[in-house]
Amino acid sequence: MKPEEIEKLSFSIIDEEAGNHGFTREEWSIVRRMIHTSADFEYVHSIRFSGDPIAVGIKAIRAGKNIITDTQMARAGIRKKSMERFGGRVSCLISDKDVVAKAKEEGTTRARMAVDLSVDALEGGIYAVGNAPTALLRLIELINEDKIQPALILGFPVGFVNAAESKALLTEINIPFITNESRKGGSNIVASVVNALTILAEETR
Repeated sequence: MKPEEIEKLSFSIIDEEAGNHGFTREEWSIVRRMIHTSADFEYVHSIRFSGDPIAVGIKAIRAGKNIITDTQMARAGIRKKSMERFGGRVSCLISDKDVVAKAKEEGTTRARMAVDLSVDALEGGIYAVGNAPTALLRLIELINEDKIQPALILGFPVGFVNAAESKALLTEINIPFITNESRKGGSNIVASVVNALTILAEETR
């Protein structure tokens, strides 16, 4: 089978097994791609959308705003050519020499420091967290301090320490977001959400 045939059949299977889910067409395009990436139907029940995030995300992508990720894996999984057609840029500062040096100097995580050094680039853009709860927690802190104003947060940190807790805190802010209520997540998941948004942006071009 050709890759596009495999994808089409996979989506057909997902649609059939999910049944009546209650999502809008746009919401389902996000959730379905997350399931396609992970083979995990739990996202049907744990996903959370707030603040018209799909429309906000499409607008940011079509305006060529930056997308910043917390891991190189997430950055690698995003369709950068599609982003570039809109003039956007996908970046990750986790390995930036200034991030590494300042994180060591201050005794904090590189994920947290990468958020601090992304403040200017993130204005009106999208921050996609797929691994580090410390990145999401720092984003929330800076938003509450009125020091950063992203258009959209995609919050899918994974793990046993502060992953679910950071997502719970995300639901208390007024910035549009997409997240899920569990320890599950990952760089592949957040990349799939960005890609789904990009496909929607191309459809409405």
